[in-house]
Amino acid sequence: MKKVLVVWFVLIPLLEACKFKSADTRQVAQIDMSLKDFFQRTDQRIPLISAHRGGPSPGYPENCLETFEYVAGRIPVLIECDVERAGDGTLILMHDETLDRTTTGHGRVSDFGWQELKQLDLVDNEGNATPYKIPTLRQTLRWAKEQTLILTIDVKRSVAFEDVTAVIEQEDAADQVVMITYTLGAAQKVHRLAPHLMLSVTCRNQQELDRLRQSGIPMDQILAFTGTSEPSLDLYRSLHQAGVYCILGTLGNLDRQAQARGNQIYSDFVDRGADIIATDRPFEVAEILSTQYDMAKPFRVLPENHYE
Repeated sequence: MKKVLVVWFVLIPLLEACKFKSADTRQVAQIDMSLKDFFQRTDQRIPLISAHRGGPSPGYPENCLETFEYVAGRIPVLIECDVERAGDGTLILMHDETLDRTTTGHGRVSDFGWQELKQLDLVDNEGNATPYKIPTLRQTLRWAKEQTLILTIDVKRSVAFEDVTAVIEQEDAADQVVMITYTLGAAQKVHRLAPHLMLSVTCRNQQELDRLRQSGIPMDQILAFTGTSEPSLDLYRSLHQAGVYCILGTLGNLDRQAQARGNQIYSDFVDRGADIIATDRPFEVAEILSTQYDMAKPFRVLPENHYE
């Protein structure tokens, strides 16, 4: 795996020994490390935010490059996106099996080829048509490399892991990708297909952690998805002792709790052990966490020798 530079546009204690260069009047911390090394947890870690479906906002649809750029230009995020298959086999960004909710089209995605799908406009979550188009996975990987951002990729049921990992390899984009898996068997399959990829693996209790330890997947290539409700403090402790980042999915019920009770609960989640908040409310999470942590703005992983 090639080296990358991890860059924050703020000074944080972890980086005191790093060299700094100015960029647009801001200070840039340069760290020569791999994506795997970056995701090894320490007690001095800065919490991260994963924008579910890219962080759609009014006028900005889900799974849309323009939305990714809009969100990532304002807050430090990992971009979560979904991969679906068009009728001609082209891998595209799309959450649903049908076009009706998120585009100006109608019918099943698999009934249309890429040439037809790229004519459609994307629709935002309020149902308003936008000028933005459905991107392919290949376009998205190239964009992530150009923008030096990290994608967490959710592969839908109609799509083969073999096809996704092949495109990642062809685009030399492994340093921009964390592959999401929901079962240990799926995680093992992706690891066999692409041994260097970082994986998000479901780990909600001690039994799942024990099976994960015995799976043959190196623990330093794992981000643990602890579910959409908080796990036990003992599970957080065990994963942290192994150097593993813990992802808490607040999308859904926990995001609704934050809306009802106040956004401070996002800080409480982090204080109890969550390292990455996967959310439908990335701006609100960033705002509350920035009051407690030196949040990165923007967060980037840059190609080696970017500053030569």
